[in-house]
Amino acid sequence: MAGRELTSVRSPRVKAARRLAKRAFRRRERRFLAEGPQAVREALELPGGLAELFTTAEAEARHADLVRAAEAAGAPVLRVSGEIMTELAQTVTPQGLLAVCEFVDVPLATALGTSPRLVTVLAHVRDPGNAGTVLRTADASGSEAVVFTDASVDPYNGKCVRASAGSLFHLPVVVGPRFEELIADLRAAGLTVLAADGAGKLTLDDAIDDGLLARPTAWVFGNEAWGLPEEILGHVDDVVRVPIHGRAESLNLATAAAVCLYASARAQRA
Repeated sequence: MAGRELTSVRSPRVKAARRLAKRAFRRRERRFLAEGPQAVREALELPGGLAELFTTAEAEARHADLVRAAEAAGAPVLRVSGEIMTELAQTVTPQGLLAVCEFVDVPLATALGTSPRLVTVLAHVRDPGNAGTVLRTADASGSEAVVFTDASVDPYNGKCVRASAGSLFHLPVVVGPRFEELIADLRAAGLTVLAADGAGKLTLDDAIDDGLLARPTAWVFGNEAWGLPEEILGHVDDVVRVPIHGRAESLNLATAAAVCLYASARAQRA
């Protein structure tokens, strides 16, 4: 179990962890923060995924199994005061466990090398909560990879990590390719590239009825406020809109992604 409790924000280990709240430091160290027992449990499933664990005395007693597992995996376990945990955590009510994790992203060639049938692409998605929710939905629907283009939010942003609810650790995540280069690789992998956008002439119902969704597919989802730019819409294979049967103006990004991904999942499993 953890030894002496750290009570100073000037502790080198605490200072190093606090810096990971900033993207520049995350990229330099290739590490990020993940809060809560679920995130710790998921990180422990990946060999070498958990680099360090901070815990309060109360959380250490409540989640003794996770603390033992972290120690067995060779990760240092550091007990901190409640005040220090509040400084480290990015939530209003910290759960008392904070993991320093190694980056989990993989090269695009690795993600596409398994011949996936369903891939999720986030292009120009800026809100970390939405991005994390789409990542979680992609995992639930059976997507075999998620790609964050260079114009999208950092998947290791704390809010994105929390919104993914552990799914960040479940499936291959690719970070940073330019869309112009990405689309060529998606097609070379045998994927039909579909953009979800309210301006699409093809409805999701049409795509289902025509058998389009039964093909190996990469779905591209865009910005929450203004959708996808013309330079993307002009290069995909089809632009598909989710039909609005009621009076709502539109669907939010995460809901639209869920509808499209599950439609593909059902078509591919039919």
